[in-house]
Parts: sequence; C-alpha cells; structure tokens
Amino acid sequence: MRYIGGKSQLLGDIEAVINKNASGRESVFCDIFSGTGSVARYFKPRYEVHSNDILHFSYVIQKATIENNAKPLFDKLAKIGIDNPLKFLEETDITEHCLFFVTENYAPSEHCERKYISRHNAVRVDFIRNTIEEWKQSGLIDEKEYYYLLASLIEGVPYISNTTGTYGAYLKNWDKRALRAFEMARLDVIDNGRANHSYNADANALIREIEGDILYIDPPYNARQYAPNYHLLETISRYDNPEIHGVTGMRPYDDMKSAFCVKSEVLDVFEDLVVKAKFSNIVMSYSTDGLMTSGQIESILKRHGVEGSYKRYDIPYRKYKSKITDETKTVREYIFYVHKDIPRSSASLPAQPKSHTAPQAKRTKYLKSPLNYIGGKYKLLPQILPLFPRQIGTFVDLFAGGCNVGINVNAERIVCNDLNTKIIDMFRVFQQTDSSEILARIESNIREYCLSKENEQGFIAFRDHYNRTGDPIDLYTLTCYSFNYQFRFNNNLEYNNPFGRSRSQFSENMRNSLLSFLERINAGNIEFLSTDFERFDFSSLGYEDMVYCDPPYLITTGSYNDGNRGFKDWKETQETALYALLDKLHRQGVRFALSNVLTHKDVRNEILINWRKKYVVTQISNDYSNSCYNAAKGESTEVLITNY
Repeated sequence: MRYIGGKSQLLGDIEAVINKNASGRESVFCDIFSGTGSVARYFKPRYEVHSNDILHFSYVIQKATIENNAKPLFDKLAKIGIDNPLKFLEETDITEHCLFFVTENYAPSEHCERKYISRHNAVRVDFIRNTIEEWKQSGLIDEKEYYYLLASLIEGVPYISNTTGTYGAYLKNWDKRALRAFEMARLDVIDNGRANHSYNADANALIREIEGDILYIDPPYNARQYAPNYHLLETISRYDNPEIHGVTGMRPYDDMKSAFCVKSEVLDVFEDLVVKAKFSNIVMSYSTDGLMTSGQIESILKRHGVEGSYKRYDIPYRKYKSKITDETKTVREYIFYVHKDIPRSSASLPAQPKSHTAPQAKRTKYLKSPLNYIGGKYKLLPQILPLFPRQIGTFVDLFAGGCNVGINVNAERIVCNDLNTKIIDMFRVFQQTDSSEILARIESNIREYCLSKENEQGFIAFRDHYNRTGDPIDLYTLTCYSFNYQFRFNNNLEYNNPFGRSRSQFSENMRNSLLSFLERINAGNIEFLSTDFERFDFSSLGYEDMVYCDPPYLITTGSYNDGNRGFKDWKETQETALYALLDKLHRQGVRFALSNVLTHKDVRNEILINWRKKYVVTQISNDYSNSCYNAAKGESTEVLITNY
C-alpha cells in the first residue's frame, strides 16, 4: 500500500540504529504511529510488538498481522461448505441491485460523478464488506477471523483504486489497474510466539497507558492530515455510513486531526509524548521538510533523555520516485535516538526473579464473603489488592472459592470460577433470588429445625434434609451452624462438616455480611462459572484483562486438595498444567497473579520455585487464622507471583 511517509525503504537503517544503541536484551517494541504497519511487521520476528494508529483501517491491518500469530482457520465457515472464504467472497455471483455505500458514493453512475473505483469493483467491495459483517454477527467468524478478512479487503482496494496513491482526489480518466477485477490480499502472518497487541488511539493518550523497551516514533511531518487522504479506506473499514461532503466525498475527520500537523502545537505534543514515554530506548524518524527542526527535536530529546545518549543519523531519502533525478526533490531523513532511565517492569520481565515484600497498605474496608471457605484470602486483601493493576477490563478469579478476591476487585467485568459446583450454584441462586426471600428462607429453616449453637440433633436433621434436596439456600443455612462455618463434602458429594457447637450460628454480623455480599454480586458485572481451569476459555482475554489464581497449595495439608471431597484432587500434574497455562496467558498478553507458597514447614515446592524465576515475586505476610492450611504464622513462605 502506498502511504504518505511509509518507511519500507528505511527499515534496515532503523534496525541498524537499534542494534548500535540498545543493549540487545529488549523484548517489547512499540510502533506508536503504525500506518500500514511496515515497521511493526518488520520487527515482529524479534520482539513482542505493540502497534497503534488513530486511523481505523490501519488498526484493522495491525489486528490481522500483528496481533494474530497464525492465519485463521475459519472452522465454522468450513462446516457450512465455505472452505476458502477469500475465494468465496471474490467469486460469488452478485447482482447489480446489491448497491451499498461505496457503490452509491464512490463509483460513477447517473447520480454520482466520482471515479474512485469502477462500478463492478465497488459492488464487489460492498458485497464483501457486508458479508464479513453478517458472518461476524451470526457467529460464523471470531474476532481474529473478522479482522483478517477485513484487512484482506482493505489491503486489496489500493490495487484497483483510480488514484495516485491517496484518496484526496481521483483521476479524471481510468487508470488501467482500476479496471482489473478486485482481489483480496493474501496477508502473511508471522508467528513470533509472543503476545502482541494493537491499539486504535491517539498516541499521546496511549503513551500514558503502556510501557516497554523500544518506542519507535514516526509522526506526521507536515500540515497534511492523514485522515482526509485515506477517507475511502477509513469508510470501508468503519462502514458507518458517514455524512460525506464535497467533490471528493470526504467523511468528517475533525476528531482525528493530529496536533503533529499543526505548527503551533507540534512542539508541545512531541515533548509530551517523550516525557510520558515509559520506554528505555526512543527511536524517531523525521524529515528535513518537517514542521519541527532537528535542533528543536534534539533539545527535547536531550532534556528528557540520559545525558550523552542522544544521537542523530542523517540518511538520504528520495521523497518522490521519478525517472528524472532532481536534487530539489530529494530530502534528508533523520533517525534520532535517546536513552531514558526507565525502571523495567511489566513490559520487560527480568530473567531472574524480582523479589520484594508486599507493602503493608493502609487498611481499606473490604467486603467479606459470607462463607468461611478454606484458603480464603480475606485477611490478605490489604497486601494483595494494592498489587493488582489499577485498570482491569475483564478480571477472572479462576479458583474463586468464597469469592473474597473477586467481590473486592475493581474491574469492568468479573468472572468468578470454581470447580466446586455446589458453591457456584449457591452464588447463582443468590443472584437470581431477591434478598428478602433469601432471608425469609434462612429464618424458616432455623425455625423449622430449631437450629442454634446448642441443638446438635436439629443440625444433623437439617444436614440430612439438605443431602436429600441439595437446595443452595439450605446449604448456606447449614454452613452457618457448621464447625468453623466451613464448607465440606465427602466423595459422594454429601455435606459432612460437623456441628459448630457453642460457636456457629446465623448471627447479626453474618446477616449483614450476607446482605452486603448479595448487593455486590447483583451489581451487574459479576458472573459465576464452574469449569475446570484447563478447560476455561481464555481466548477473548487481552492486554487490559487479568487472571488471578489461588489454586490448592500442593505442599500444604488442606483438605481441599486430598481428592476425598467429591471434587478433583490437586497433584503435581495439575500444578504443572497450571504453570503451563499461565505461561500461555503471558504469551497472549494477559496479566496474571498467582497466590501460592514456596515453602511450608520443612517442605519446598520445587516446581514453583523453578517456574517463578520468569516472573515477579512478592512475599506476603501470611496472617491466616483457621482458614488457610493449618500452618502457624512464619512457617510458610507465602508469595504473589505476577507477570507485570
């Protein structure tokens, strides 16, 4: 694709600058003004790549070629007989009455004079665009497949466009290439085995949210805004039926204007980008005919970079290809470099474990689960939650138990999952039933069976009743009068926790705790699942999301992992499988946190000790009472392991 300021001819020079100045240990590369993605794709085999562009069509291309690590398989389309979607979209017979936005507004007709694209090709483009959208809406393609097909469409359009390369104007006469039949691009996808990510954001807004090792900056050089020059591709990408205007059918672009194209604003916005960049190596391309002078760029980079690290490389670069060699049309391209002193964190994980002690955060009022679930993390929340990211899209509490962590996390969406179907069924019923009805049912159970701290016979009778009915609200009532308020079953999934003599009852505090819990889980953003961790679907999770794991502890004496409680036991096989899953999530770009113990009494978890070396290890001061694993304080090394 011909693109203003495209860097395909400078890729080797950019790489040489990086090789000369970076340490060689860098792992995360960000192309923050990605355009057609030539730079991002070039460096993808070498780094985890994050790409960005404010133009949606550019974002689509990056989603297809940067985020994807393999060409999609289109399994669901194959099941309905479409083995080759691109060929199907190119060759399926369509009728002229299938007119849509591109055909009506950018191909010549008695109502339209614009000649961006031939009528035959415009009908095909509209058919393809609508079909891709229909497949997505009907669930026949997933997100990766959707963006791959859309990018293949967009990349094919320039080959049949009646323009000189941009879409600010069309040719009066037909260029011969515009008369060829439309073909979708067959995009190559490189698998670098890493969790790459693409963004569609303003660069100065995004820079505040990301970090890494190498930041490549290729901003607009002059006053020409990119949005109007690629308005047709943007419209095909968004397909939002914009109100177009003018001879060229321009779409509105006021919200996409770049301050880098405004002389009075460019210095401020460039300095802001450099100041906020949490990248240790900054590489920038710019031109001698840009709005900023090399001196101005040098001043800003030196002001915010490590002293003595600034460098500038001058590279002859032909601005316009022409058969006539004309020195007046030759400009010089600059490549700037500066090093910033940025602490390595989530973007570049250390080779050896980074270990420190969790801060003793100021006590915050946390909600408490109404269940005293073995291994519950309520008492550790002041240490654990401050270590979680501030902004989380989807939060998955993979071994949720009593949900002490899940109900206290600030996230857009929360998924509490646990293999124990009994507890998940209880929480689902809690969500589906009015709190007044739940309280009435509990009080009715108490009256009918005369439940109290002293009436063991009433407790046993009620326990037998529950084991016959399996009612979730009855189960909650039962735990209120059980030993230590705990939740235990035998291999036949019969509740077998003993009576909580002289202690356990449905007290006023428990009533208030339950009501607070009910209010929280009915807030609208929590869902409950019961799936084995190895079969949980993580495919929709990305960079903004997080998975928290509090599995059974392999080397402790907790009854939950002995295999005698009606649920799957926890052995070395499960331990190893969990770590492999977390490694996979890391490659996928998903943040995770794992609670576990490195040592317990005289036992060491060698599997965990070896695996943790890849990630960040924070020691937690374990302050459990009766809800952990029967360990005296100080006898276990509790940790939180994160990949950020």
